[in-house]
Amino acid sequence: MADHGLRERKKQATRQLISNVATGLFIQRGFDQVTVAEIAEAAGVSKMTVFNYFPRKEDLFLDRHADRLAELTSVVTARPAGVSPCAALREHQHSLLASGHPLSGAIAGGPGFWWVLTSSPALMARWYEQEREIAEAFTEIFVGETGDAFRSRMVAGLLTTAIATIFSHAMGRIIGGEDAELVRREQVAFIDEAFDLVENGVGDFPAAGR
Repeated sequence: MADHGLRERKKQATRQLISNVATGLFIQRGFDQVTVAEIAEAAGVSKMTVFNYFPRKEDLFLDRHADRLAELTSVVTARPAGVSPCAALREHQHSLLASGHPLSGAIAGGPGFWWVLTSSPALMARWYEQEREIAEAFTEIFVGETGDAFRSRMVAGLLTTAIATIFSHAMGRIIGGEDAELVRREQVAFIDEAFDLVENGVGDFPAAGR
C-alpha cells in the first residue's frame, strides 16, 4: 500500500513537472510554436512519457479540465436535499473567487494564460469542447434525476454558459487593464447576477423592438 502511494505521488509529480514546463514554454513562445518533443526535452522525459500523461497536446495547457469537470459534477450530485443545482453552483463560484482560485478568472496572472489560449485556434477549439463536456455531464445528471431530456439540456446549457461567462468577464476586465483586486471585489455581484438570470429566466430581455 505504501509503495502504491509513493508511485502515485511520483506520477503526480511527473505530470505536474511536464505541465509546468509546457506552460512556461507556451507563455514564452505561443502554443503553436512549441513542439511536444521540445517539451519532453526540457522536462527531461521522453516524448512517449508526455503522451502517456497528456494524450493531446492541448491538454498540456488546459490541464485542469478533468479535475474541474469532476469538481463541478460533484458540486451538483452532492448538493443537499432541497438545494437546486443553480444554488449549489452559485455557492461554488463564490468559493472559487474567495479562495483566489485561477478558475475564478479574477487573478492578476490571467493575461498570460489568456494570450496563449486565444492565440491558438487548436486551443480555443479544445476550450469550447471542454465547455460542451461540462454541459453534457450536467445534462446526464439532470436527466437521471428528472427523466426530462429537453429541460435537462436547456438548464445544463444555461448553467455552463453562466460559469464560462463569469470567468471570461473577470478575465476580460483584467486584460483590459483594470485592477485585479477591484475586479475581484466587484465579481461577487456579477456571480449573483449571472445565477439570478438562470434562476429567474431571461424574461423579456431584450425588450421587443430593441
